[in-house]
Amino acid sequence: MSYNRRSFIKSATALAALSLTELQAIAAAKELKTDGKIIDEHDEAYWHNVRQSFPLTKDWTYLNNGTFGPSPYPVIEAVHVAMMDADREGNYGSYDSTPGKIAKFVGANDNEITLTHNVTEGINIACWGVPLKKGDEVILTTHEHIGNCSPWMSRQKLHGIVIRKYTPAPTAAETLERIAALINKRTRVIATPHIPCTQGQVLPIKEICQLAKDKGLFSLIDGAHGAGMLELDLHDLGCDTYASCSHKWMLGPKGTGFLYVKDSFRDTVQTYYGGAGIDDGKWDLMSDPVKTGNYAPSGHRYFGGTQANALYTGVNASIDFIENIGIKNIHNRIKSLGKYTQDRLLEFGDKIELITPTEERSRCAVNGFRIKNMDYQKFFEKCVESKIRIRSVAECGLNSLRVSTHIYNNHADVDKLMELLKKYA
Repeated sequence: MSYNRRSFIKSATALAALSLTELQAIAAAKELKTDGKIIDEHDEAYWHNVRQSFPLTKDWTYLNNGTFGPSPYPVIEAVHVAMMDADREGNYGSYDSTPGKIAKFVGANDNEITLTHNVTEGINIACWGVPLKKGDEVILTTHEHIGNCSPWMSRQKLHGIVIRKYTPAPTAAETLERIAALINKRTRVIATPHIPCTQGQVLPIKEICQLAKDKGLFSLIDGAHGAGMLELDLHDLGCDTYASCSHKWMLGPKGTGFLYVKDSFRDTVQTYYGGAGIDDGKWDLMSDPVKTGNYAPSGHRYFGGTQANALYTGVNASIDFIENIGIKNIHNRIKSLGKYTQDRLLEFGDKIELITPTEERSRCAVNGFRIKNMDYQKFFEKCVESKIRIRSVAECGLNSLRVSTHIYNNHADVDKLMELLKKYA
């Protein structure tokens, strides 16, 4: 592509104008700091100020955080500054602090965190790393994202493992019973989502992991929707692995994520991906035979090579943004919005089928539903025409719709969707 000086100047001018808005938003974001105080989830003035920290266009109503969470200005600015610093000064390796920052955020140790690009990468590391043989059984749900079922289906094809599945029940207790009923002498793994992408049900992960431990099974959790939505303590949950990302509820840069591997489980999960940092550096290619080193005694054994330094700086900034507001305040706000969405959907009576449980512990910020007398894809298209972003759910023939709200949303956003529903339900 040839260099166009006029286009470059135009782009630079636009960036300079945007930077003023960013700086104003960053300054405003600092005023959101709560210093550990509890904010009323119904304090609309406060949450309106939170909304100003996001560059979301006012032309669209965004109700699809379950796909990805728009980043606030402080995160965008952090990425921009870090990239400029690297390209101006040649800085390299500024991601070293990120595993420790993530670990503190999710209740883990520094050495238990592996940096990844997304949830799927973390799931693949865990899936392919656990020792399984032909005939071993793995328990999944019928509500899997392709990122959690595809690796296991590949192992079924290549290694002859057997996949068994359960459908989440309306209550946590019933869900646990369904999983327990599938366990037999051949079961080796429970690989379940913390919150299925399809309808946002919060599964009883702590009890599931305890069940796995009691039965001598591996618990490998798809945590795509956990970090940033829930107050996580991975040590308390008791899982062996937990794969998550920064680009959904953590509101971080797209293309960033992490995998938690419990310290005592690390030597069980074999690493197959090599690169700088995965070992102690005590290898010697010139010796005969070639001398190899030992794997790193941390999550770094699962990733190596050049990383996107600026993006991980953005992950750090996203955690700072969340902690300024307080993860408990965020959880309370989005759970309140999720309940408001459920209540509005239930007002339609038998015209709408709510497929997310109403049980207190089993719901949060995501709701799935069907319209009794209208094809789900047609209504999805009507939403696009009305500039409302939700998600259509075709996974496993569910043929439903999903709405997910975060701290930049309010009741008016949900009401706009409901007004559209009134025309077709």
